Amino acid sequence: MINPVLLSVCVMLALSLLRINVVVALTLSALIGGLSAGMSITDTVSAFEGGLGGGATIALSYAMLGAFAVAISKSGITDLLAQTVIKKIHGRHPDHLTNVIKYSVLGMILLMAVSSQNIIPVHIAFIPILIPPLLAVFEKLRLDRRLVACVLTFGLITPYMVLPIGFGGIFLHNILLKNLHENGLTVTASQVPTAMILPALGMVVGLLIATFISYRRPRIYPHTEPVRQQAEHKQLNKRHIAVAVVAIVATLATQLLSGSMIIGALAGFVVFTAGGVIAWKETHDVFTKGVHMMAMIGFIMIAAAGFAAVMKATGGVETLVAMLSANIDHNKPLAALLMLVVGLLVTMGIGSSFSTIPIIATIYVPLAIAFGFSPMATIALVGTAAALGDAGSPASDSTLGPTSGLNADGKHDHIWDTVVPTFIHYNLPLIVFGWLAAMTL
Repeated sequence: MINPVLLSVCVMLALSLLRINVVVALTLSALIGGLSAGMSITDTVSAFEGGLGGGATIALSYAMLGAFAVAISKSGITDLLAQTVIKKIHGRHPDHLTNVIKYSVLGMILLMAVSSQNIIPVHIAFIPILIPPLLAVFEKLRLDRRLVACVLTFGLITPYMVLPIGFGGIFLHNILLKNLHENGLTVTASQVPTAMILPALGMVVGLLIATFISYRRPRIYPHTEPVRQQAEHKQLNKRHIAVAVVAIVATLATQLLSGSMIIGALAGFVVFTAGGVIAWKETHDVFTKGVHMMAMIGFIMIAAAGFAAVMKATGGVETLVAMLSANIDHNKPLAALLMLVVGLLVTMGIGSSFSTIPIIATIYVPLAIAFGFSPMATIALVGTAAALGDAGSPASDSTLGPTSGLNADGKHDHIWDTVVPTFIHYNLPLIVFGWLAAMTL
């Protein structure tokens, strides 16, 4: 029989590549996986529905962040940023625009993405705030949005792999280190980020290839003149911008103190309302727009939680690893490669590296010890296997987030313009560098 996890992930990816809605793809592939594992339709649906609640918190978080994003866009602070950049390139022919401006814009986006994971942990909430006003700038620069998607995804993933603060602290210490200890591997907190440096270099290589080889050529998108003129000539209210700054600080402070994106976004929304940026009678409309903007991400994350529950119920991960280990014999290089590939498949289906570690650590740690991998190599194997697939998964917020901003005008396809480019430029190098880490550490 075909392994249910392998079958489900392949079906989900095939349906997504055929432009089937990701929620539909996840639901259908979960049903197929459950049935192929010998589960009844009732048990499969029950497992799927039982897992949906696991995505409810993050879905509500994204809904609140969407409302906050709409509020901050109404303040004009992102338009101020866009106008500043547009003034620097106004009246200049695209062929005469220097690479300095292009790479400065990309560098700014990269810094924002990195900061969103560690310094100012708001995750993807900044993308629908920052990116839509810059689409006119990308058009003027003839910048390939696939490159911007790669830059954003790099900034959303790489920091948590090596920097033990913010989301990196959660990934490296609260999840990875904790699960390694629970499965009998004795390592220290300082060893975890050190072991992940070499795999993270794979992400760097992928970013450099995307920037200077794959997407360095200009790409022209059909523009909408009224949208561009609005971005260039919108009148800004200085008081509203000041309120926006206060709201951002309030959101970040509240999120850090409460540990909740929901409460943080709510605090910022209240500041915008109290500061007059949003009239009390407009709060319902603003919140509705925000929910609409982020609703698809929320529904996909809920469906991904149901998919993960079915995969756990099938026992397919354990079966897949057992099948592979039985045919590896004592081939250590092949063992490392296959563990990484299995991690890629599992994470692409679940859509979250954070959720993948508890699933694979219980199997990978004893398996790595049996094959004679060192503690550092075991850290690299488990950490890289979990991070693999975060880029390139249709259900990952590391790909959904970039699409939510880049597709604000309907010109950026989630699968072909975000998922496929990030899969090629990050998952493939991660396998290579993760394998090197496992063999050399």
